[in-house]
Amino acid sequence: MTTTPGRDDITVRPITESEIPDWIVTCNTGFLRPPTASEGELRDRGANIVPDRTLGAFDGDRCVATFRSFPQEITAVGGAAVPANAVTNVTVLPTHRRRGLLSRMMAADLTAAKERGDVVATLIAAEYPIYGRFGFGPAAWATQWTIDVPRTGLDPRWSRPADGGRIDLVDGADVRKLGPELHERLRRAQPGAIDRPERWWQVSTGVLNPNGTPWTEPFHAVYRSAAGEVEGMMAYRADDHWGDAKQPLNTATVKWMTALNPTAERALWQYVCSIDWVVTVKTDFRAPDDLLPFFLPDPRAARITTQADWLWLRILDVVRALEARTYAAAGTLVLEVVDGDGFTGGRFRLEAGADGRAVCAPTGQDAELILDVRELATLWLGDESAVRLAALGRVREERAGAARSADALLRTSRRPWCPDMF
Repeated sequence: MTTTPGRDDITVRPITESEIPDWIVTCNTGFLRPPTASEGELRDRGANIVPDRTLGAFDGDRCVATFRSFPQEITAVGGAAVPANAVTNVTVLPTHRRRGLLSRMMAADLTAAKERGDVVATLIAAEYPIYGRFGFGPAAWATQWTIDVPRTGLDPRWSRPADGGRIDLVDGADVRKLGPELHERLRRAQPGAIDRPERWWQVSTGVLNPNGTPWTEPFHAVYRSAAGEVEGMMAYRADDHWGDAKQPLNTATVKWMTALNPTAERALWQYVCSIDWVVTVKTDFRAPDDLLPFFLPDPRAARITTQADWLWLRILDVVRALEARTYAAAGTLVLEVVDGDGFTGGRFRLEAGADGRAVCAPTGQDAELILDVRELATLWLGDESAVRLAALGRVREERAGAARSADALLRTSRRPWCPDMF
């Protein structure tokens, strides 16, 4: 618990069980949702709140800011599952802005995460400028596409995959049965992917309704290979829009799609583009180097509608983070990591072997590359280029060519991707 004397005596502390309803209302207010909460919302959201990891800022007995974290696993380059501290539900009421409340809540939460042994902290940033000052950096981007179906050049008579596989429509119970294993197989191979607890599947299929909004059941399509293996799954909804001449002009919006390989991915996109009456398909947040447009005879039929930073990371343990991932080439690099908050700064020697594994340890050797911990976060999953960061003045070479050496070690052939919001 922290109190700042002379600043309205606002206290930052974990909430109690009895304060969960007020905390939820404050969170709703901060996100510009109706400043109320139904019994169903309180039940469904309250069941997911662990008071020990849920902070509130209190002005007297009134909650004026919210902050929550929960345990998570994120996949590093090479497939290792890394323990993470996932940050969410961060709000400050407009009446209490610019009083340092976010800084105090963040400091308390990251200190606890470091003590627990979490290697990184993660979040999805609503606004770009906020989190860099806490050591977070954008580590994975996401892209949404809009597909003009008549322009794709796909055969409108398509009815089944040409590879001997099949598409089946299933219900929510089937999704809860088949989906978790499918996602586990994907996330073990996809740098930047995170685990999905059972609650994710319950919310996505309407068993839980934490936002209190009316539930509309989506369509669920499953791709099975010729051998009968489930290798892909998609959830989508469709609107009901007609043109002036009674022409159906419907849009199918994909809520989420999981595919283990390009064959499954191609089949699911071709399926949704072949549905009668659908002339537009809007995708979920895909990888920034997604193959989607090149599954279409005319790739220009898919245009980017959103491309933005998505998953942000904060390194809490440089040694464990750099040893958790694999590397594209053998080599050594001495990094000086600047961490103004004191969690994991210092000088480290990274030595990657021919097998892709690395050893990282504190060192007294001269630094070759100097960077802030937030820049290390942007490099950790292999998406960003140290050469680009050097050109921007965000990393400094102490040895000529050190940024190129960093890219040779750290960058990946495919970009990282986090399919989920949290």
